[in-house]
Amino acid sequence: MQILIYSYNYYPEPIGIAPLMTELAEGLVKRGHQVRVITGMPNYPQRRIYDEYQGKWYQTEERNGVTIQRCYLRIKSNPNLIDRLLLELSFVATSLPQALNGWQPDVILVTVPPLLVSLPASLLGWIYNCPVVLNVQDILPEAGIRVGLIKNKLMIRALEAIEKFAYRTAHTISVIAEGFVDNLVNKGVPENKITCIPNWVNLNFISSEVPKNNSWRKSHNLDDKFVVLYSGNIALTQGLETVIKAASRLRHIPEIAFVIAGESQSLERLQKYCLTCGADNVLLLPLQPREKLPEMLAAADVGLVVQKSNVVSFNMPSKIPLLMASDRPIIGSVPANGTAAKAIRKSGGGIVVAPESAKALADAVLKLYQNPDLATQLGHQGRKFAIENYAFEQALNSYEQLFTDVIANNNLSALPELSPKESIVDV
Repeated sequence: MQILIYSYNYYPEPIGIAPLMTELAEGLVKRGHQVRVITGMPNYPQRRIYDEYQGKWYQTEERNGVTIQRCYLRIKSNPNLIDRLLLELSFVATSLPQALNGWQPDVILVTVPPLLVSLPASLLGWIYNCPVVLNVQDILPEAGIRVGLIKNKLMIRALEAIEKFAYRTAHTISVIAEGFVDNLVNKGVPENKITCIPNWVNLNFISSEVPKNNSWRKSHNLDDKFVVLYSGNIALTQGLETVIKAASRLRHIPEIAFVIAGESQSLERLQKYCLTCGADNVLLLPLQPREKLPEMLAAADVGLVVQKSNVVSFNMPSKIPLLMASDRPIIGSVPANGTAAKAIRKSGGGIVVAPESAKALADAVLKLYQNPDLATQLGHQGRKFAIENYAFEQALNSYEQLFTDVIANNNLSALPELSPKESIVDV
């Protein structure tokens, strides 16, 4: 198959959808398929184009058999809503020529968000007469509305119209959690158009064999500490202030250390909040290089998943499979009926507490600190669940079969309808 992946984020960006799409593209190449990726100039999490890509409109490169076609993006380091919209529009405008500059695909996989990328993807599907698979990682604009990021009614209506267009024009919609299915069906999307393929984790990369007392722990002076780790996106949906308030409740126990790794700009705000709360047991670090991720996760005694109470609760944080694979227990400060809570409870790999409750979070940390056998048991159960449900090979099999099926279905639908007396074969 010739597969075109349309993804705003890709290697070398270290977190989020970028490593997932990189692993998917390279995995498909290893199975004998041709893959090219349409993506932007790498910029995340710094929200600044990486130095080696500065000043370029287009660049094409190859990595591990994947053709990567990059395009210019309008990036602002402190974006407001208009800046975010202009960023998406710049990707729409500059990516289309790159997508047309190459072989004709048999299928297009487009990741959302960003939502507007569904527009050029739909056009390409029409031009190439090939099916478009919409990979929905988050429900937009609903997620932005719920947390107050999008308030303008005209913009909301416009984005909702684009959302409906994206669902209508896609051949198939792949979602990452079952909770997405109900949401889309309630919006009028036929259930037989939706397939659920969870995000995955590379179980060889995030291994239970990495020692706890490793160089990462030593380099950050965390020896003999009970490490409570949050690593990842710091945005409106997380509410890391809850973690800091929980840490301040436990500062009388010097052995407990909280570590938050995230974008540098967000850390400045959290540093001020630490001072306000007197949380001197919180270590703030920039996002770590991806090659350090296995050691960082192994160095933790507990991994945190944090969401505000008003988030779109059917969202599935990508860090959950990673934390489970690391053989460490999870504490989820998340909505009780949400997808994250359900995944943690189903795995048996962690504890779920009320979101935005510093007391509940602190009590859960203290419980695992005082019960190391329980922490170990939860970690093992999480690792077992990750092996059974989030293995990369399983996801790769699912995507490969999905692409095969939609291509076959698209070819069948293109055949002319025949009367009983007609035949497409001469006899």
